[in-house]
Amino acid sequence: MTLLDKIRTNARTYQKRIILPESYEERTLKAANAALEEGLAQIILLGNKEKILSHAVDLKLDALDKAAIIDPINHDKKNLYIDMMVEIRKHKGLTRDEASKLIENPLYLSTLMIKNGDADGEVAGAMNATGDVLRPAFQYVKTLPGISVVSGAFIMILPGSMYGDDGIMIFADCAVHPDPDENQLAEIAIATAKTAKDIAGLVPRVALLSFSTKGSARHEMVDLVANATKIAKSSDPDLLIDGELQADAAIVEAIGKKKAPGSPIGGKANVLVFPDLNSGNIAYKLVQRLANAEAIGPILQGMAAPINDLSRGCSVSDIINMIAITANQAAGIKK
Repeated sequence: MTLLDKIRTNARTYQKRIILPESYEERTLKAANAALEEGLAQIILLGNKEKILSHAVDLKLDALDKAAIIDPINHDKKNLYIDMMVEIRKHKGLTRDEASKLIENPLYLSTLMIKNGDADGEVAGAMNATGDVLRPAFQYVKTLPGISVVSGAFIMILPGSMYGDDGIMIFADCAVHPDPDENQLAEIAIATAKTAKDIAGLVPRVALLSFSTKGSARHEMVDLVANATKIAKSSDPDLLIDGELQADAAIVEAIGKKKAPGSPIGGKANVLVFPDLNSGNIAYKLVQRLANAEAIGPILQGMAAPINDLSRGCSVSDIINMIAITANQAAGIKK
């Protein structure tokens, strides 16, 4: 069974309520139909029911009548959500009139449903920019306790590889935060370990990467990674984590033993945490292309509930995978 098969199997067990707010978008409707046919999640679509079901008929999608369909313009909890919005954002001066307009936007309605416990997660971005997807999430769902920064992880699947766990590794942050400080980098490391456990089913062995291994170079950039490692260890003493490590010392056992003797994860890391977005984004794309690796993500981590942003160039398969991943994340947060 492949990792994606395991993720889908787990999603079928969890039966989480996943909102797809872009409910007139063709790829999204096809993915929703497939997810319902596979039983991956309880799907919630936002929009006019007649219009959505008319699209379903045109696209020959037979399972969408199993979805819960909520009209953002007219539904029973509209006033409740407006009240919640005003209360949460009153320090920003949000008025009831402004909230009444915002709640009719499916991206805002999604986050208020999640905040109120009426849904477990959201997948969007097929037709909306990242900023539009994440803005309401940051404003209303916010981050997990003890986490101040949202980051983006990729599951990297390297066929036939000796690295990680049978070629499965997690890279972060490759998508969101450009230049984390030492506290934020520690939070990213802890959040990525949770992603490795909840989504990929790994026992995380986390390496914080640098151009130095254990003081082999001196620079403020090295200090940042070393300090982040100490903070992460203090925050989660049971986590298998080490840094600062060069990439080869992190993943090649012989080099790990030589450069970092006594390290709990030297040469055996399955989670790589990069010091900034430049290095993380470059690394995952190089591995994806040069090693013919499959890159699944970005998986947004650190939110109080899973809200995942798709690429606007995503495929139907990408959306289906992200529905299953979001269901796994939701189950992990509940645990």
